[in-house]
Amino acid sequence: MKRRGVCYDVGSVMLVNWRPDFEPRTVHRELQIIRDDLHCNAVRISGRNFGRLEVAARDALEQGLEVWLAPGLWDKGQDATIAYMIKAAQLAENLRSEFPDRVVFVLGGELTIFMQGIVPGRDFMARMKNPSFWPTVRAGGHNAPLNAFLRRATDAVRPVYRGSLTYASLIWEAVDWSLFDIVGVDHYRGGPIKDRYAEMLEPLFATGKPVVITEFGTPSCVGGDAAMATSIDGNADWRSLLLHALPVVGRFVRPRVTRVIPRDEELQARELRETLAIQDAAGVVAAFVSTFVYPIKPYDEDPRYDLDAASPGLVRPLTGGRHGTTYPDMPWEPKAGFRAVAEFYGRAEHADQSRLQAGEAERPAAARPTPPRPAGRS
Repeated sequence: MKRRGVCYDVGSVMLVNWRPDFEPRTVHRELQIIRDDLHCNAVRISGRNFGRLEVAARDALEQGLEVWLAPGLWDKGQDATIAYMIKAAQLAENLRSEFPDRVVFVLGGELTIFMQGIVPGRDFMARMKNPSFWPTVRAGGHNAPLNAFLRRATDAVRPVYRGSLTYASLIWEAVDWSLFDIVGVDHYRGGPIKDRYAEMLEPLFATGKPVVITEFGTPSCVGGDAAMATSIDGNADWRSLLLHALPVVGRFVRPRVTRVIPRDEELQARELRETLAIQDAAGVVAAFVSTFVYPIKPYDEDPRYDLDAASPGLVRPLTGGRHGTTYPDMPWEPKAGFRAVAEFYGRAEHADQSRLQAGEAERPAAARPTPPRPAGRS
């Protein structure tokens, strides 16, 4: 595993902004901790706003991290999504030209569920609750429209962006990987697929292209490994979250959980260690733990309001202006999962340094030059 990564959200938007407050000094410090203490050499930066994406990506690049830029516009139509991706590709190209071989563009992710037009439904919740959703997916009816869109999208961004390109797929999306330079998959290990986790990667390795786990993780609660409690709701009462986000009124609403699930940070740590070991043994070239911090899912001593318990975040966000003890300048405290990832990545970093000293360095897949593509690829 040549790229040791973590997902870092600067503000994805669904119902509410997942990072309401964006402070560049905090971002700089968090990226510094990601590099120095978590021992990452890559970061997947996601979010909707181009200004935030550029600030975080540039900061990460200046600190020596490789950036996998993953802008996301959710619940819009295909034309609007392509127009957004063209602008995002221009941002990625500007950064790539300034920091050669250090930027990978992630052309969307999990679009079957996050974009209109692949399966029925105006928004994410409508698509997931549609009675036809799972029958369509089991029959593979989503794959043809998804690949048709990805062909349009890659044709649109290739003239703008000239670096390495990937897509963050769902494990059950049969993507036409000839369109991309790197195979990417958001692959969570849990529930009924836990024992088949590595086996499910085999068709991706058969493409002959580098395989990257663009997202994986485990919530820090009892049963998180069995139930794959990484869904979009994450045990949060979204009505209370929406009300809390409102100006003035929001200060009187306290976000709460839908049901009390006891915390189990050691479970999260154990699952992350095991999954990273499986990925490494399988031969993936990079992995990105989801996610570093989830600000709208804060920790609370009262389990009725402890949204962080079912969050896959590596740190516990604190409220009321409180700061942590491990990092007194940060409004969060590392979980056991943070330490587990730091230990695993730290050993890998040490091994890489040893190989470098022995003259055995291998050029990472993401840094390989992209071959020219003919115009009008079909």
